[in-house]
Amino acid sequence: MVEIDRVLIKETLDSAPSEFVMHGATPEANVTLGGKHIAFVSVGGAPHIADLDRGKRPGTLEDTRNIIRLSEHFDVIHMQSPNVESQDIPVNLRHLHVTESQLALSRKPLFIYSRGSGQVADAFAMTRIARGLSVAEFEQKPWCYTIINTNSPRQLDIPMCQGIIDFARAGQMSVITPFTLAGAMAPVTMPGALVLQHAEALAGITLSQIVNPGAPVLYGSFTSNVDMKSGSPAFGTPEFVRAAFGAGQLARHIELPWRGSAATASNAPDEQSVYEFLMSAWGSVLGGVNMMVHAAGWLEGGLTGSMEKYILDIEMLQTFAEIFKPLNSDDAELAYDAIASVDPGSHFFGCDHTMERYQTAFYEPLVSDWSDFGQWADSGGKTATQRANEIWKKILQDFEAPAMDVAVREQLDAFIARRTAQGGSPVD
Repeated sequence: MVEIDRVLIKETLDSAPSEFVMHGATPEANVTLGGKHIAFVSVGGAPHIADLDRGKRPGTLEDTRNIIRLSEHFDVIHMQSPNVESQDIPVNLRHLHVTESQLALSRKPLFIYSRGSGQVADAFAMTRIARGLSVAEFEQKPWCYTIINTNSPRQLDIPMCQGIIDFARAGQMSVITPFTLAGAMAPVTMPGALVLQHAEALAGITLSQIVNPGAPVLYGSFTSNVDMKSGSPAFGTPEFVRAAFGAGQLARHIELPWRGSAATASNAPDEQSVYEFLMSAWGSVLGGVNMMVHAAGWLEGGLTGSMEKYILDIEMLQTFAEIFKPLNSDDAELAYDAIASVDPGSHFFGCDHTMERYQTAFYEPLVSDWSDFGQWADSGGKTATQRANEIWKKILQDFEAPAMDVAVREQLDAFIARRTAQGGSPVD
């Protein structure tokens, strides 16, 4: 047990940045975290993948790459994620191929697991190769991040502590996230669960700043409740939303960016998965979240990444993005002249104001079908999930990876071949 001095915690919180930029391969891919900024990140850490065609199965490297492709395709996904596990690749080599996939298929800031200093060092080296950075240039800015989960209650294990140290030392971002499920790993009351969450988060944040004052770090939360009849995690609950509101307030209290989640316990991309996602997401958004993880494709309490759910979630994230846009209220938008030009009891379909704007006036849905019943039935009567199935397939079929310099490609391949021949790096 470690008891951390109160003054030390205050000093480390003062050194942790309240806002910073995560860097991608191009300036357009950079992401600001903190303040009023919000970043969406897709499914993370699922051991399985599922789709309507093949059902649920263990994740493979190709499944990982497909999620990366989808995340690169959609602007509303801002950074790469823990994704789904590539279980067809041995763990001592998996980090090489997953890191390569992110660097080859995406320009966005990438995720690296903290599974031992050797694996982290490999992934850092590969990032430097792909981004054309020296060690000093790499350590000046955050290019990648990791997620640190506590073993609640009140435990940070060796791999997680080592991950905090490795990322802080290199100036890369850690997301310190207690895993506090009320009634199981945390007190059954939400205030009690938040107290435990806060203590565990402060411990990880303090360690990061002891290693490297000013290292980028996020206050993470993953507080919800469990089903007291089975012990299974529950999400999208009133308790989840209240905990999100509390977590956001605690993060602002210590002036750090906050990571929240959009989660569901549903086993299928169905109505339950949608309403639980939306309750979780609204809890995070209204709580002031800066980084919302599991925002696309998360299913079965995190055990499965769903291709159809990914697309359904993107529809909701794009709707959030539209809501976030501030309204323009100049004279043209207030439409005084248009109102005066239309006779009482008439309509605005054909007036000049509408004709000038109708093509871009409203959000164009990705999945939703707004046709009437007859048109919908004549076109096959497909559900939203079935339409989502067609959409992800079309995106993957048309996907083109960002261009990579031939010399950089050769360096990455040579690095992977060399480290593979050396046995890769075991999990610490």
